[in-house]
Amino acid sequence: MRLGGRMAAAAEVLADMAARRRPVADALKDWGLSHRFAGSGDRAAIGNLVYDAQRKKLSLGWRMGNDSPLALVFGVLLDGWFETEASLREKLSDDKFAPKLPNDEALARFAKANLSDAALHIQADIPQWSVPRFEAMFGSDFVAECQAQTARPPVDMRANRILSNRDTVLSELPKDIGAVFSTLTSDGIRVPAGGKDYRQPNVQVEPAFQKGWFEIQDEGSQFVVQLAGIGQDQTVLDFCAGGGGKTLALASQMRNTGQVIATDSDKGRLAPIFERIKRAETRNVQVRPAKSDLSDLKGAMDHVLIDAPCTGAGTWRRRPDAKWRLTESQLGQRLSEQADILQEAQKYVKPGGHLIYITCSLFREENARQVENFIASNPNFKASDPSTLVAKNAPAMNPEQVLLDPFGLTLTPLRTRTDGFYLSVLKRGS
Repeated sequence: MRLGGRMAAAAEVLADMAARRRPVADALKDWGLSHRFAGSGDRAAIGNLVYDAQRKKLSLGWRMGNDSPLALVFGVLLDGWFETEASLREKLSDDKFAPKLPNDEALARFAKANLSDAALHIQADIPQWSVPRFEAMFGSDFVAECQAQTARPPVDMRANRILSNRDTVLSELPKDIGAVFSTLTSDGIRVPAGGKDYRQPNVQVEPAFQKGWFEIQDEGSQFVVQLAGIGQDQTVLDFCAGGGGKTLALASQMRNTGQVIATDSDKGRLAPIFERIKRAETRNVQVRPAKSDLSDLKGAMDHVLIDAPCTGAGTWRRRPDAKWRLTESQLGQRLSEQADILQEAQKYVKPGGHLIYITCSLFREENARQVENFIASNPNFKASDPSTLVAKNAPAMNPEQVLLDPFGLTLTPLRTRTDGFYLSVLKRGS
């Protein structure tokens, strides 16, 4: 496919998403199944156009003066893909599948538009209702923090200490993908994101992945596990284990010692963990099926980790379409779920043990305020000093990279070049 056909396909996918309110991945998969003639390079380019359009939907639409699917595709090309009116005319002139160029007025508007004249939610490319929440979190920096979420994310991997190390993993990866050591974590490897129609490497086909030497995991997700400071020969209840990303990180960090008990209220979310445990050759993980009786664990665990269900407002680099589907009412539902989970999970922490609360959100209500409310009703728990966690478990880190509050710390795409995460470590009194 030439550029014109790829543009038309991307606009078709965007229109399908808008009409059916469905995720990018589902819409792209369906398009690929019904257009099997498209090669892998075509699918990658179309996917990049669609994802880039979703990341900057408001600002591109404002600059184009039109937020139709096709206008957004043209906006992507004129913005991050660095095409010009002249280059597009040349490339599309003899392409029978190419869409018609925007009119001269739209092209002139895009060229002259100064985004600083737009409303703040348009500059930040976030839902308008979320502006007060980001302002409360970041103050005058909130636009820059949100704009960092419009960049393409890297591919992050975590070396599995049980079977390998990151030097060995890096040596086994293809040299042409540009993999390097991560800067925050001791086991992280990163493939930086590329531009235009860059094809993200499928590292899951690599022999090193098949042998369990590494897992795909955002560096921020790795880092909050590292900062929690869980050592060898301890007992951990991963209360919202989901697919097992943090469970496996814990098992690796603990060097296959102690005991990690993984469970989740949703058996569908928990299903992938079994194959991942087998591939990673972890021996210290026990999976308790959804809704299992955990009464034997009450008051017995050194650590209880809650990777809480949340809005995912820190992951919009990877799932940009999710921010346009999120509503205030859904945020309210998550807040209620988190409060209930905290109250239930704290029962399993032994005296002197720790309750570890993690979200991938950047909303204060889901983070510091949720912890503050929990402590108010459970005064036998006290928040650990987040600066001490950094000094102890990431001594080489610049403390200014993270945002500290009295109850925990926040990682952001702007500050740490990771997805957005929140971590609070609460110690139970004797």
